[in-house]
Amino acid sequence: MAEALWVRTIRHHRTDQQTTVPCRRGDAHEALREACRGMDLPEPLWLDKNEREWEEFGMTRFLPDAFFESVPFERLEIEYIDPDAPKKKSRDPRNAF
Repeated sequence: MAEALWVRTIRHHRTDQQTTVPCRRGDAHEALREACRGMDLPEPLWLDKNEREWEEFGMTRFLPDAFFESVPFERLEIEYIDPDAPKKKSRDPRNAF
């Protein structure tokens, strides 16, 4: 599996639509554009808030007010998937076993 952008719409607290598109960490804008085209969704406005979240966490979300058109979901979430990244271990003591 190669690097990808996971794009999903959330409606009524559940994933409504989802797709993955090839993406490098620095090409999120183009990958999001491609995913929106494939899902037949308008492209959201990428604000400073989204840029900060993307740089820090590799993920961000867009609420309906980030779109010029009306959208039928509560939020659009994107997340960077890097299969070569080291797996993170839970620090929760309930998962110690």
